[in-house]
Amino acid sequence: MTDALPAVLLSEEEVQGRVTTLADLLSDYIKPNCIGICLLTGGIWFAADLSRALNRAGKDIAFDALWLSSYADSHESGAMLIRAPLQRSVEGRQVLIMDDVLDTGASLKIACEIAREAGASEVLTAVFARKPDPMKDSKMREMEVDFCAWEAPARYLVGYGLDDGGKYRALPYIGVLD
Repeated sequence: MTDALPAVLLSEEEVQGRVTTLADLLSDYIKPNCIGICLLTGGIWFAADLSRALNRAGKDIAFDALWLSSYADSHESGAMLIRAPLQRSVEGRQVLIMDDVLDTGASLKIACEIAREAGASEVLTAVFARKPDPMKDSKMREMEVDFCAWEAPARYLVGYGLDDGGKYRALPYIGVLD
């Protein structure tokens, strides 16, 4: 017996259309020496698609990855771990940090700090999905993002990098589990 796949909220075609639209917008901001930094693990699908879409829009960015971890199979640990640092120098260069989703903003904030401390001349951020601010008790999200492909609803989303305990990340669409 196999598990049923999550219901489709945003189809593969809609996902790709939003990535292309975002790349067209970003192409006005990307400088020739830009380094794209993918936040692993969830951001790899979006970062790959966005990098290719930027290339089609005439902007070829260098590529690197940063592996931060604040969750262990969807359970918050409360601490941010750097599991794999940047591999190339960003000193004096524009950086585009790419991730799958903006939730609390904690991972993105740390990634921006790492890029700035490494000497990036400018740091831009792009996510595929921005969820409604999840913070409570009058606290605000740790940071906002510069560019977003899709304003997501406050639902349990999976697919296109988003997971449920490691499952469903590779779905080419955004699905819901609630």
